[in-house]
Order: sequence, then C-alpha cells, then structure tokens
Amino acid sequence: MPTHIARTFMSGNSEAVRLPKGIGFGPGSQVRIEREGNRVVLTCIESEADRWQRDATKLLDDLRRLRSREVVERDRRDPDWWPERPGL
Repeated sequence: MPTHIARTFMSGNSEAVRLPKGIGFGPGSQVRIEREGNRVVLTCIESEADRWQRDATKLLDDLRRLRSREVVERDRRDPDWWPERPGL
C-alpha cells in the first residue's frame, strides 16, 4: 500500500487533514477516531442501513448472475410454472 504525506490545517476551531484520493471512505462516512500513542487510527463505521444496502446489492447481483446463465425455452419449463387461474 503506497504511503502518502499530508499536512494538517485548521478548519474552524479543529485541526484537520485531507485524505488523499483512494484512501478516503467516501463523503458523509462516519469514522471512529482513536489515538494510539503517535498514531491516529480512523475506522469506518458501517451503519445498519449501509449493511442492508450492501447485502441487498449483493443479493441482486447474485440473482442477475443466476438469471443470465440460461434462458429456458417456454416449452421446456416446468408445467406448473404458472398456476391455473380459471375465469381469468
């Protein structure tokens, strides 16, 4: 992983640092900040909504992959594919 060097600066009454492209967590991400001696550790906090979104996206991707594997011809489908609906 490449090393980047940045300088701190004042942002209002807070000391801040810009994260270089490719290192950031994305705009609006919540992070946990911990100081370990000389080091400052940022850990992205994934919210429950983010986890649901990630899981839903993975599920949809998996379903798309399954769907794209084989197109079943209409006459080869299971005969019970569509339920009987008399009167419709």
